[in-house]
Amino acid sequence: MSMRPQWQWVLLGPDGTRVERPVGPVFTNRFDAEQWVGAHWRTLAAQGVASTRLENEGRPVGAELDLTVG
Repeated sequence: MSMRPQWQWVLLGPDGTRVERPVGPVFTNRFDAEQWVGAHWRTLAAQGVASTRLENEGRPVGAELDLTVG
């Protein structure tokens, strides 16, 4: 049995540390993960998330995404 890849956004507060809430879902592909953050970034920012970074299997992918600018 093969494991499906896991893509997840790490949500960071203004000080750059990981926030406990809100929690983002885990995705099986990058496209769905990117669609989700594109649809929810304003809500995340309103909940105190300052930036986020995408991880695949726990490894960072790409640059950190600043949610404080629109």
